[in-house]
This record gives sequence, structure tokens and C-alpha cells, in this order.
Amino acid sequence: MSFSRPWQIVISLYLFHFFQVTPVLAEQLTLSDQFPDSTIAEMPTLNQVTSVDQLTDVQPTDWAFQALQSLIERHRCITGYSDSTFRGSRALTRYEFTDILNSCLNRLNELMATKLADQLTQEDLFIVQKLQEEFAEELTTLRVRIDTLEARTTQLEANQFSTTTKLSGQVIFAVNGGAFEGDGAGRPLRDAPLGAAKGDRIVSPTGAEIALNDPNIASLYRVVLDLDTSFHGSDRLKIRLETGSNGSRDNAAGVLEPFFGSVLDFSVKPPSDGNIGVGRLYYTFHPIQDFTVSFGSNIRTTDYVDRNSHANLNFRDFATQAFINNFILLPINGPSTGAALDWKPKATPFRIRAVYAAADAQNPRNQGQIRGLSTFIPLLYSNNAGDRGLFGDTYQGIVEFEYAPDKAFALRLQYTGGQMLSNRFDVFGVNFELALSDKLAVFGRYGYGDYSNTTFGDLNPQYWMAGVAFRDLLKPGAIAGIAAGQPFIEGNIGNATQTNFEAFYNLPINDRIRVTPLIQVITNAANQNTNGTIMTGTLRTVFSF
Repeated sequence: MSFSRPWQIVISLYLFHFFQVTPVLAEQLTLSDQFPDSTIAEMPTLNQVTSVDQLTDVQPTDWAFQALQSLIERHRCITGYSDSTFRGSRALTRYEFTDILNSCLNRLNELMATKLADQLTQEDLFIVQKLQEEFAEELTTLRVRIDTLEARTTQLEANQFSTTTKLSGQVIFAVNGGAFEGDGAGRPLRDAPLGAAKGDRIVSPTGAEIALNDPNIASLYRVVLDLDTSFHGSDRLKIRLETGSNGSRDNAAGVLEPFFGSVLDFSVKPPSDGNIGVGRLYYTFHPIQDFTVSFGSNIRTTDYVDRNSHANLNFRDFATQAFINNFILLPINGPSTGAALDWKPKATPFRIRAVYAAADAQNPRNQGQIRGLSTFIPLLYSNNAGDRGLFGDTYQGIVEFEYAPDKAFALRLQYTGGQMLSNRFDVFGVNFELALSDKLAVFGRYGYGDYSNTTFGDLNPQYWMAGVAFRDLLKPGAIAGIAAGQPFIEGNIGNATQTNFEAFYNLPINDRIRVTPLIQVITNAANQNTNGTIMTGTLRTVFSF
């Protein structure tokens, strides 16, 4: 018994609604690009297959392949790749094939819904039915994935922070303690003799007493919230809100050696005592290809120059401030107002960066204490006072030339100059990194400066640091490093040269949590040979979200 054509269409519609997969979003469906290997690997576990041939690819010579191709050619079910090719001469995985089949079924269903069912032949209906039966399990799996994706998309749309702004954050919890060799055993400060033996007390570069006793173990924290807004995809407006514990004095190194960069870098940067402040406020855009411009009322010079893959981020690698950046190169290392340029000529290993930074630019008053300066500046200029504002007497300009022929090696030549409290300064620097393998690298920095009219006269301080970094040490994703350096080599200050050491091991707990134990050792602190060796230990935990 044969059915008339209307009955064939009715039956076919029933089959479509019985087997039909939820339509895919209105976008071009490709072949292997639609389901890359990484995506397939994440698919939910399938039910047990009923035959071995379900595990094989669909070959161009298979009936199913040729049948679907005939539907595509007659009814233009899919649009193919972006270059208008179908690439029907190669084998497809069953999930690639199912993806295309689903697109074609949706197209045929649209034809019926628009009363164009007469375009379908009896042969088409037979092919559709057979293909749906043969790939029923894969179509069901695809439907589940699409339903899950739609549910997640709906949830994201309902709970998204903003359509233009991305919110991210970081929390650092740390416990820190330290001691110095031969402390004064609790003697009151007034009882310490001026000629105390080595280790009886800690003194500053000028001989003033800093401490007689070991500092107590303390907890410290930093919280950062970043709001990154893009108005047309390639620009960024950054607003960073942050707070911290007790600033440079919430850690033992900051208490015992506060002058030459021994303080934990993540302690000294944010507002302290639980006060919330704006840590970054700037806008970045690309006026032309390969050229980036940033400007803002709250920038940090360290965000743009003197970077290093192995010693740069206080929440990831080293914590000693003098190891994070060239200590004498950036006397303005706090919040400042200015602009940065970054030019990377296409297809070359060269890069040029330039930064202008004015300290305390939001304050229009003259002759007052300047904020945002490195810890050694109040030592060099004891009055620590100058004209503030965008074009006051405390500013610096920086130029950095980078040569990086590949990811393994980079060399950066640097110059900075300007005024520090109306006194001229100039510094030259070198920064390098070399990966000896995927798991081992060496790195270092050097600086030579000229600071005029200081409390100690005209000075020519030098700086150096060098270290070794390890990747995937004992565990994939782990980072370890050890470094040594002398942050302020200057014979006119003190009677020795301070030397810093640090070792750390950054252990990933998961993608969002990392725990890092680190040790600091400081000899001849504050360039004084009477100061006993300082040792500190920190357990740092970083949460990123």
C-alpha cells in the first residue's frame, strides 16, 4: 500500500519532532573547527555503544557521508567554511558528522515550516529517516550539550557584572616572622650603648637605632579588585581598588631594614590599615597597529618597564622589593600621574617603551612631603619636601629598549632621568633573562646612577641582582627561585654593602590558589657591618578570582 505525498509529509514531520535536536544558535556550522579535539575531550561520558562501527570515523566513501552530502548539495543545508568550501573529501569524526547533520535537519525543518515541503522528495525523506536512526545517540548527546550551554548562557546573562566591564580580584594572606643575629635580649632602647657589639641592635645607614629586639610574628594581607572596561574591544579602562594591612611595617624585613628594598613588595604597595584606595586608574588604547598608549592619574612605572619573566610579580615569584625591580632605577615607584608608550614594530625582535611619571600630581601645593617615592629617597633627601603637581619638581622619564629574538631570551637597556625634590638624577640599567630549557632559567639586573645634592653629597650608587628560576619543580605548575643582590652599593653611605638573598617555592593548589613559603636573608643591613644577619620567613597564600 502506498501513501500519497501529503501523508508522507505528515509522517516525516512526526519523525522530525521525534528525533529533532534543539536548533543550534544562528551561526555558521563548520566541520572540525566546530568540535576541536579539546572540546570533544570535555564532552560528557556517552552511553555504551551498541556496535563497533559507532566508534569509527565517517569516511567519504560511506553511505551516510554521501547521503548527507547529497542533501547539502540539493537543499544548501550548511554554508561550509568561511572560504565557501565544504571540504567533503576527508574523513569526519562521528561528532563532526553529527554536527553537520543537525544543521541540515534544522534547515529541512525550516523548509517544512515555511510551506516549502514540496521541495523535499521521497528519497530525501528516506535519507533523513535513516540518518536519524543511525546517528540517534550522537544527536541526543549533542542536544544535551546544547541544552547545558543554553542554561549556562542564561545564568551568565542573569548574573553578569556588566556587558562592558570584567571584574577580577586577588587576595593575599601571609604570616611573617623574623629575627636578627645576637639581638639585644630585650634591653630597653635607652640602655643600648652607642658602641654596641655586632648584633646587639639594628641601626640605620646614618647610625640611628632601629631595633633592639626581634619583631613579633605577624599576619598581613592585601586585597585587590580590578574593574577592566572595554568600549570597543581593543581598549581598556582599568580601575583597581585595593587595601592592605600595615604597609611596609607589617613584615619583619620592613621593620628591621626599611631603607634598601628588603620590605615585602606586596605589603608596601596598597593603602594600609584597612583603608580602601584606588591603586590604578588609567586608560589604554591603540591609535595605530603595534603601538600602545596608556595614560592616567594613577599609574605605576613598574607596570610598563623593567619587567622580567622570572622576577617581577610579588604574588607569583620573589617578594623582596629589591628583586622585583631595579631598586635605583625607579625612585618614583608608587602612585603617580603620567603616560606610557609601547611600540613593537611588526616582525622585529625590538620593542621600545617610554614612561613619564609625576609624583603626587593630584596635590597642587608647593613645598610639602611627596608621596609615592622609593624608600631610599627620604634617606638621600632628609627634608623629603618639594613642589607637587603634574609638572612639579619630582618627576622622571624612562626609556627602555628591548631585544627579544625569541621567548627564551630578552635583553632590556634602560635610562631614566628627572628631578627628585628639585635635584637632578640619572640612572642607566640593564635587565636580562635567559631560559636554558623549559624548566630552568637565569636572570638579572644591573643599575648605575647619579643622584646629586643629597644629604651625603653627590652619589653614584650601583645595584645588581641575579638568580635562577625553576619551572614544574616537583609538581606541574610549580615555580621556584633563588636570587642574591646588593640594592645600594655606595661607599659614602655606611661602612659595608648590604646583600640580600631570597628563596621561594610557589606551589599550586589549583588554578585559583597558590601557596608559597619564602625565606629572606640580609647581611650588613643598611650598609652597616655592625648589624647582625637578618632572617625572615613568610608563608604566602594567594587567591585569584
